[in-house]
Amino acid sequence: MKVWFAVSEAAPFAKTGGLADVAGSLPKALRKLGIDVRVVIPKYSQIPEEYLKKMNFIGYTYVDLTWRREYCGIFSLEHENVPFYFLDNERYFKRDWYYGQPDDGERFTFFCKAVLEVLPVIDFKPYIIHLNDWQTGLVSLLLDAHYRYYRNNGFYQFMHTVMTIHNLKYQGIFPKTMMDEIIGLDWRYFHPDGIEFYDNINFLKAGIAYSTKVTTVSKTYAEEIKTDFYGENLSGILQKRSADVLGILNGIDYEENNPSTDTRIYVPYSLNNIEKKRENKILLQKETCLCVNPETPLIGIVSRLVAQKGMDLIDRMIAELLEMDLQLIVLGTGERKYEDMFLWAQGAFSGKMSANIRYDPVLAQKIYAGCDMFLMPSLFEPCGLGQIFSMRYGTVPIVRETGGLKDTVIPYNEYTNEGTGFTFANYNAHEMKDAVIRAIRVYKDKDKWTALMKRCMQQDFSWERSAREYVNLYDRICRITVTK
Repeated sequence: MKVWFAVSEAAPFAKTGGLADVAGSLPKALRKLGIDVRVVIPKYSQIPEEYLKKMNFIGYTYVDLTWRREYCGIFSLEHENVPFYFLDNERYFKRDWYYGQPDDGERFTFFCKAVLEVLPVIDFKPYIIHLNDWQTGLVSLLLDAHYRYYRNNGFYQFMHTVMTIHNLKYQGIFPKTMMDEIIGLDWRYFHPDGIEFYDNINFLKAGIAYSTKVTTVSKTYAEEIKTDFYGENLSGILQKRSADVLGILNGIDYEENNPSTDTRIYVPYSLNNIEKKRENKILLQKETCLCVNPETPLIGIVSRLVAQKGMDLIDRMIAELLEMDLQLIVLGTGERKYEDMFLWAQGAFSGKMSANIRYDPVLAQKIYAGCDMFLMPSLFEPCGLGQIFSMRYGTVPIVRETGGLKDTVIPYNEYTNEGTGFTFANYNAHEMKDAVIRAIRVYKDKDKWTALMKRCMQQDFSWERSAREYVNLYDRICRITVTK
């Protein structure tokens, strides 16, 4: 089985969020299961020099963008047994940042075409092209419209596409004039069941409409996005493709995120010496200027500070929370009003609140390891990794029952002492506060809390489990094709 894994970012080369973590971990797990998976990403100017020096130039091709041809250099590098290919064009990828450029539509049209164009050059003929988010959404449509039956003597004829939606909110919406000016796409594809979207074009919708199968990153989110509330104006096409839409939960790298070997945390610990987690808490309190008291419940937040992540619930309730016997530590950046809210709270509740308005992956690990609880009150959450990281380190999640949060956190039952976290159903600040109160009540019973921490650490959200589900999906596509 050969898989061409197309993605706009992948750790450790280029990262803005969880998508890069997935692209850095899932292919590695797939290769362990015998899948010949190769990853293709843009060759951004931000890729660290240590990796640029190791890349091998293996050839080039040209990509047609309507009236002009653009050069596409091809570089390769094997990282952790996974072959990565980097597509080079300085006009498009030598920029200040990965996304948010005025010509993003043109840049990622180039990337989508190049994803297909380079395959004969590198002599790789995949059966599955696995696409990720809007930046790769055009590939499925371009494969059908320009490549499958018209290029390279049938080279592309039997290729199939899987489109994975990591966050439906980001869709790649651009003016329809790109059909003629950039993409060179026949207008027969511009209709409500195709690329058309309120008289614009929509890259992600194209991927949903024309891919063989569509996946998203949790089973609950796969059903939620078929409704108007979560569907981001794409619920119609998702309902139409409902039989081909499924959820496969993301995982994390259990080797890299192992509290017994992780050099990023203060003190290693495991199920057998979980009491050493307490030392991580004390050292975290010291580093972040919180009052050092190992008995005070410490709640962590590692997140983008945006409305999607439930920041308005915290805004509504932050003073009431900090008046309770607890401490709160926040790490992340986002909307200015939420950054200011946490900075205000840090000043108003000195020693109880620590606001770290920055990106800091090492501090993030220390928070996962040093906190007692981890708060994620999201409005919607396709999968969420924070709650999975926190459970891996024995930090008990407090989450809203949505998307991947619902799929990964089992509500704690105070009568049977079962479950792995504390949950609330409605998007309501008082329900969030009630979940915090319930968590603190159980926290005071050390025996129950220790058992709860150990249950969290025993959960299996490794990539091996998720990778097997993707392999089963690839196999089903094979069987469908053979039957046809």
